[in-house]
Amino acid sequence: MSNYHRIAVLDIGKTNAKVVVLDSRTGAEIAVLKRPNITIKTGPYPHYDIEALWSFALDALKSLAREPGFDAISITTHGAAAALLGQDGTLAMPVIDYEHEYPQEIRDAYTRLRPSFDETFSPRLAMGLNVGAQLHYQRTAFPEQFAGVTNILTYAQYWTARLTGVAANELTSLGCHTDLWNPKTSNYSSLVDRLGIRELMAPIRSAFDALGPVLPEIADQIGISVLVYCGIHDSNASLLPHLVHREAPFAVVSTGTWVISFGVGGDLDHLDPKRDTLANVDAYGRAVPSSRFMGGREFEILSAEIGYADEKDVQAAIGAVIAKGMLLLPNIAPGSGPFPDKASRWIGAEEASREERHASACLYLALMTDACLGLIGAKGPVIVEGPFALNATYLKLLAALTRREVMAIPGSTGTSQGAALLTGIRPVSGAETHFPPADIPGLAAYRDRWYAAME
Repeated sequence: MSNYHRIAVLDIGKTNAKVVVLDSRTGAEIAVLKRPNITIKTGPYPHYDIEALWSFALDALKSLAREPGFDAISITTHGAAAALLGQDGTLAMPVIDYEHEYPQEIRDAYTRLRPSFDETFSPRLAMGLNVGAQLHYQRTAFPEQFAGVTNILTYAQYWTARLTGVAANELTSLGCHTDLWNPKTSNYSSLVDRLGIRELMAPIRSAFDALGPVLPEIADQIGISVLVYCGIHDSNASLLPHLVHREAPFAVVSTGTWVISFGVGGDLDHLDPKRDTLANVDAYGRAVPSSRFMGGREFEILSAEIGYADEKDVQAAIGAVIAKGMLLLPNIAPGSGPFPDKASRWIGAEEASREERHASACLYLALMTDACLGLIGAKGPVIVEGPFALNATYLKLLAALTRREVMAIPGSTGTSQGAALLTGIRPVSGAETHFPPADIPGLAAYRDRWYAAME
């Protein structure tokens, strides 16, 4: 165990970036600075505003080094991203936004090139959600620029490299539906040779490794010299505290832009690549059956469309929504999740109130989560962390649908807490709110109607 008192975590999500300082004794977030994560639409393809994120990170670290101070830095980022560096260590090509769609001929060529699901346990996903598809697109569409690439880094480790000058890759980022990793052999998949990039891949380091102190010029800029830890994929950061605290089997539902379900203690034998199930790789290098849908993005869209409703009124509307058979069908965010080919539509919502629409949205999210948990054969209690842990309507519905206890972990997300554990601090048990399974009249029949309406 380390003796750090405070840890700074650079946490770059798909929607927002933040720097958080955590108290190692309590696990509490004692300071947070954040900004939106903006995509630049011009240039060769849509890409993240890396320099704006870098300026934000340095300014935030400088401010937080003064007050409240920190002793080490850890990193966590969203997945489905890679940084391509040139000889001088700077970006040879912009970091592509994974929501960019490629020309059909490039997509078809990649489908023929990529390894089978049996090798990678990574499904063929839309847009650039497979990092292998991004690399194939960049290599095919921009051969001159790609020829200048000397190092390929997973996204969290790009930020570590900018802080320390040490290039690395890491297993949780390689193992999150990239097509580049074979979780059964714990080695690169055949795709790295088909793409001709094996020699470009940076050395693999453990998420728990300290890669070095910040570079001297950065220490001068932020006013402190501290060690920087290798970093971790954000959903696996959320999973890590539970791996430390609990014995399998159990499920973790990590909520953010994506709602990702992990079946800890499960196996990979029954995963369906056509329904967005996959193997993630945890911080210890072990394969974990997982499933996902873009629930955070969907709830954001729905909330903007419906408008505000008080949660007590939403909970009170559940019975009426179930009784009248008002349904919201997938997908609001198309192309992923357990029903990737379905188009969203409302049924029976013509005269619905705002509260009833919100209640239907919560039912939709709970049904989608229940479907995801079923697809990975999840067993044991269900732990929900992130923003959805504050949605009591969703949590009660999920407990009723799964017939299992649901435990909600409050806080903005578990990603920062998990990333902080990489530094060797002692894990702290957070407060939990328990939702035992309760009988909700008509819910089982409502679920049957929901599935039948998709046929």
